[in-house]
Amino acid sequence: MELPHKSRPLSFNIFFLFLLLSSNFLTFLTTLLYSSRTLNYEIDTTTTAANNIVTPTVIHQPEPKRDVTEVSDELQTTVNLPPEFRAYTSPQKLPFGLNTNFDSDKIIPPVGRPCTLFPDELRRYMTYEVNGSCPADELLAQKLLLKGCEPLPRRRCRPAAQKEYVEPYPLPQSLWTTPSDSSVVWTAYTCKNYSCLISRMRTQKGFDDCKDCFDLEGRERTRWTGPSVSGSLDFSIDEALAAVKKPGSIRIGLDIGGGVATFAARMRERNITIITTSMNLNGPFNSFIASRGVIPLYISISQRLPFFDNTLDIIHSMHVLSNWIPTTLLHFLFFDIYRVLRPGGLFWLDHFFCVGDQLEHVYAPLIESIGFIKVKWVVGKKLDRGQELREMYLSALLEKPLKNSW
Repeated sequence: MELPHKSRPLSFNIFFLFLLLSSNFLTFLTTLLYSSRTLNYEIDTTTTAANNIVTPTVIHQPEPKRDVTEVSDELQTTVNLPPEFRAYTSPQKLPFGLNTNFDSDKIIPPVGRPCTLFPDELRRYMTYEVNGSCPADELLAQKLLLKGCEPLPRRRCRPAAQKEYVEPYPLPQSLWTTPSDSSVVWTAYTCKNYSCLISRMRTQKGFDDCKDCFDLEGRERTRWTGPSVSGSLDFSIDEALAAVKKPGSIRIGLDIGGGVATFAARMRERNITIITTSMNLNGPFNSFIASRGVIPLYISISQRLPFFDNTLDIIHSMHVLSNWIPTTLLHFLFFDIYRVLRPGGLFWLDHFFCVGDQLEHVYAPLIESIGFIKVKWVVGKKLDRGQELREMYLSALLEKPLKNSW
């Protein structure tokens, strides 16, 4: 016979319930505190990294080597790219298999990585009829170049040509004769003939790059030809050539941002070959340079110079290399100039301009860090826009050392 169940007192039940709730509450509180500490640690770690404060060392395992096809596919799937761009940049199988020079059995044609950052412009540029005529899109192409899409992708179309092309003048006449208007496709420019370009310094308001350059009977006729004057910022070509240790050793070189290539024309008269880089900023600079009988190179200042190490005798640049270029980019550019100059070669920095104390505190130390030897170094005031702006010019002849130039 079962014994009757004895009921527990109410106070015991209340006490048991209290213990249960307390235990759950402590568990919840512990979890909350742990989460809060973990969150604070993560925030502190992120902030520390952002502020470049020392953080625990993380050992990264080397990434596995990826196939070129995988890399190219990754590049092309980042945006909706036009079919012709894909056709050009896709890895192409080499007809005879593995090539030891490429260390691959495929080849990927190079284009500027930033091209894919501008899909709308890129799509317009790469949309055309294959084997047909290219669109009249010089301005679009130059816009892509200046944005960093360099080199541009190749295209399978024919660019517009002049309707009634006239053969250029022969050398040396071509060096100082305005070429025929028919040597240019004028679609992209405000002026539609050379007469307009020659007179625009007097008739056109507003700014244009090298506004008076096309007038070969104006300032271009006397550039770099005057007698050497002590302390002058205007060096003559003969003065620069006299600075080299071995007469006649200046034979080939480069003019960066050389306008209409008057520097190259003057050097051509001295049997020196100069290639001139230039953009077509509201003027047919490259067509004009070619018509004069010297070599144009259509690249921006951002692109690595397309020359092998230690090969050029002289590099010149007037006005272009100045404080409008970001300092880090300028540092890379000066080292690229140093790279392609041969030992004993000259870097002629012609009318580099900056403001106030920038020369002393920024640009002089930057130039000195490259390793050039100062042959000539002249500083003067730039007054064409007013003395109150405190603008300065530097003209310098810098030599790459014959020894220990690495």
